[in-house]
Amino acid sequence: MAIEQVTVPKAGESITEATLNRWFVANGAFVKADAPLFEMGTDKASQEVVAPASGVVKHLVKEGDTVAIGATVAQIDTDAKAPAPAAQASAPKQQIADAPSAPKQEAIPSPAAARVLAEAGVKPGDVAGTGPGGRILKEDAVAAASAPKASPVVNGEAEKPAVEAPARVPSQPGTRTTREPMSKIRKTIASRLLDSQNTTATLTTFNEADMTAIQDLRAKYNEKFEKKHGTKIGFMSVFVKAAIEALKAFPLVNARLDGNDIVHQHFYDIGVAVSTEKGLMVPVIRGADQLGFADIEKAIAAVAKRARDGKVTVPELEGGTFTITNGGIFGSMLSTPILNPPQCAILGMHSIQKRPVVVNDQIAIRPMMYLALSYDHRLIDGREAVQFLVRIKECVENPERILFEI
Repeated sequence: MAIEQVTVPKAGESITEATLNRWFVANGAFVKADAPLFEMGTDKASQEVVAPASGVVKHLVKEGDTVAIGATVAQIDTDAKAPAPAAQASAPKQQIADAPSAPKQEAIPSPAAARVLAEAGVKPGDVAGTGPGGRILKEDAVAAASAPKASPVVNGEAEKPAVEAPARVPSQPGTRTTREPMSKIRKTIASRLLDSQNTTATLTTFNEADMTAIQDLRAKYNEKFEKKHGTKIGFMSVFVKAAIEALKAFPLVNARLDGNDIVHQHFYDIGVAVSTEKGLMVPVIRGADQLGFADIEKAIAAVAKRARDGKVTVPELEGGTFTITNGGIFGSMLSTPILNPPQCAILGMHSIQKRPVVVNDQIAIRPMMYLALSYDHRLIDGREAVQFLVRIKECVENPERILFEI
């Protein structure tokens, strides 16, 4: 009997253990080489691990177990052959009709989805998951919980409620609170945010930008841009380019501290914060200064999708020099972003609001956005921080500055 050992792959230099979130292949079932075998989660991301060979799988750990990197979690009997397809075509129709159907494998909900389903009294087996491997995501659970319920049938007719009342989420009698363990990713996020606050001298400076020029450019060129590049002109690519111009003008903002040393970084790997069901992740756009607007838009869309689908890899989350976060997509008007160590600065974008402003000594209604720059005062002085944010404001309000790098 030839046995192939399946081990937990490396997931980053600082990661020593992972959680086996879910098996995609049942114990004793046949799997083909390179097919998804299990999903592992670390304190940074989740990823699918494929089978190294074809054969029958034997589980050595259970779902939810925490295992060390490099540990063996399964064995594959490579001598076993794939089961022959059932010859149902030659079987009598009555026999097929009478044969018991295979039990439906119940999809596994995420912790957030499980909570929503439990509160709504919906069984996971009644929900179609849209996550990796059919996993039920929070949005799937919310949709299922808010779906209209079928009315019971009485004497051949659907019984109508006596009073039209708003739908209420049922709860167990006497239960006012529920408890669930924090996920590994959530615990790491909490730890790092607290560490950022405790180990940096964070200060935030604010400004505002008139978005008229950007909106006019989008209205004028968006259709042609999309036809040529297959993507629309987004605000994020403009701010990435503006940030790069500001980082070039004030290189200390692109640096980091290492003990008593200042590490000057002569490259521009820009992190873009993405909100996912598992928490905030910051995939990094490598060499963003070498990319055009279309390439940046495509890179952001691709990495954001992988993050939301739980397929982002650990290397994609490491090594950024500067981060941009956009709370405006959720309606935030103003906030103070928290640093993403070892980076020493982060830019916060916010929602666009039409406000009266003075333009050429006249009051005009303009689409305005508040900008926030949080920075580590141990490395960056207020003068550089304020001038850095002013440079971003100038680039956003005058996009030609980005094109001509002035």
